[in-house]
Amino acid sequence: MLPRYLLVTALLTTIAMADDYTHSIETLRALRVARLTTPNGWLTLVGRHQLSPGPNTVGTATENTIKLAAGPPYLGTVTLAADRTITLTPAPSVLLEIDGVPAHGPAELVWQGDKPTRVTFGTASFYVMRRGENLYLRVRDRAAPNLAHFAGIDYFPIDPVWRIEATWVPFDPVKQVNITNMIGITEPASVQGKAVFTHAGRTVELLPIDEGDGELFFVLTDLTAGEETYEASRFLYAAKPKDGKVVLDFNLMENPPCGFTAFATCPLPPKENRMPFRVTAGEKKYRGAHDCGPGPRSRGMMIRVQRDRRGEKETAHETGRAARKRHVDRQDREDRRPVRVADRRSGRQQGGGLPADSG
Repeated sequence: MLPRYLLVTALLTTIAMADDYTHSIETLRALRVARLTTPNGWLTLVGRHQLSPGPNTVGTATENTIKLAAGPPYLGTVTLAADRTITLTPAPSVLLEIDGVPAHGPAELVWQGDKPTRVTFGTASFYVMRRGENLYLRVRDRAAPNLAHFAGIDYFPIDPVWRIEATWVPFDPVKQVNITNMIGITEPASVQGKAVFTHAGRTVELLPIDEGDGELFFVLTDLTAGEETYEASRFLYAAKPKDGKVVLDFNLMENPPCGFTAFATCPLPPKENRMPFRVTAGEKKYRGAHDCGPGPRSRGMMIRVQRDRRGEKETAHETGRAARKRHVDRQDREDRRPVRVADRRSGRQQGGGLPADSG
């Protein structure tokens, strides 16, 4: 039997390690909130408007082709040419800047690449982004109600049990998996392998999207969806696999941008990433109000997601009962580049530049 002092030392070491782990999660949460609430964060989105071929009048007046939530009644005309060149012609006497320079005459709005042209007027701005084959104006406002009335983020309790070491199974060759976003656009994404683990008697094989930036990006959902957590998905980021293992820390699961605003275009999880048990870790559903409800296509996608979730809950009910009972009392956890067709991050690069297809 170990001497008492060794047992006490081991206990104190375990407590210290747990405290360090809790502190590290809390630090990451604070950083996420700081990023989320920057002037370029997801909370400042106030519009997503598809451009039609030809001239599109823009402003807050109701007779405009594109009615903005902020700005002058008549800002100008955005023209989408047949060759997909886009030109902004400001309205007479309107005060606006293009990439920080006052503009009075027609100017091209570049949308390809990592630095789209940004048009600023008062506290608001927009730039052109691509989703699928369509082009949209993405509009932000530093004075957006969502930012001014940010309600904070609620979390499940931090639990080291949800830091899971999964087995990494590489794909050779790399697979292409179709990813659909909230507005119904589907495009392929590269998947280099799968993370496999067992929880509550159920084995899952999760597919991450590898965007070549040193991390794996998982779009996930589980049996808390629609109740304690956002109904469409939650995001999880993990370091690249090492020695055939990948660490999945579900305490760091975060809401997608669509969990905070109706104007993001988030990816939906592939069927492999719909976990048939409750993950009582990470962020809970945002309790603040969205700036408005989702558009018709988004509503259709949400109805499909909710229908799928109901079916999974019914088939997983018996198997998941024990896990739900163990975790039912645990109540009361963050935006960056997209997966080409969708808004990916909920904060990690939102305070800096504006990649052409990002937040």
